[in-house]
Amino acid sequence: MSSESVKLGQFELSIVSDGRFWLDGGSMYGVVPKVMWNKLTPADDFNRVELSFNCLLIETPDGNVLIDTGVGDKLKDRFKEIYKMDRDITFVESLNRVGFKPENIDFVINTHLHFDHCGGNTIKKDGKLIPTFPNAKYIIQKQEWFDATNPNEKTKASYLKENFIPIKESGQLMLVHDKYEVLPGIKVFITNGHTRGHQSVLIESGDKKAIYLGDLIPTASHIKIPYIAAYDLFPLDVVEKKKEILEQAIKEKWLLVFEHDPKVVFAYVIEENRKAILQPLRSTNPKLQNPTH
Repeated sequence: MSSESVKLGQFELSIVSDGRFWLDGGSMYGVVPKVMWNKLTPADDFNRVELSFNCLLIETPDGNVLIDTGVGDKLKDRFKEIYKMDRDITFVESLNRVGFKPENIDFVINTHLHFDHCGGNTIKKDGKLIPTFPNAKYIIQKQEWFDATNPNEKTKASYLKENFIPIKESGQLMLVHDKYEVLPGIKVFITNGHTRGHQSVLIESGDKKAIYLGDLIPTASHIKIPYIAAYDLFPLDVVEKKKEILEQAIKEKWLLVFEHDPKVVFAYVIEENRKAILQPLRSTNPKLQNPTH
């Protein structure tokens, strides 16, 4: 699993991969007919589409920040089979490939606490679950923490407590409410819709800005406003928040970072004929060069 990196002012942004997986295509695209989304992301024989775990390491003069931690190493074999997990190294080994060890991380930001975004938060050592990043504070929205620790029948399968309860027990949990500056130039803010406490991360250095979108816009294909995943608990909130974020990203020339896209990780967005058009920095899939057409 190779990493990609870009410079953003004084910051270095590097993708730390936790491999790839496959999710049900209908669930990823909601009411959008398969005949439309299958052209962008072809499904396998089980109607699943390929996705990635693109976590982000931010190196700044003031510290090192990791956004999301992938699926981790604690999933049972049945889970791995259902989601067709494709991982040849661990998340920590992937971090090592970009020159970092867990103890080098000062902050971990979880966009939300679904198991595919915080599975690498903890590891099992000597039969006990402990935080993977011993020197880090873990930044989570208060609303997300409440919902994760008080799940309902619809949400409980997405929240695995072994991924986040140990960070509270270790004293490394930091709960915030909406806007919070983690380090100079790195701010979290609520972008609810996927969950009530979902947060995205705005990254700013000099006159350059980037946004880590999390599951607000999980892939380049989801840049289209109606492309709303069935996993989104509050789809109309996602619609409004996507409009707001994309309008600002176009106006201020933000770099977009897609957490789950296996081909397009970094991209700018421009407006053409009243449509949001992506300009990927890197893409190996021609069909994703203009996913909004």
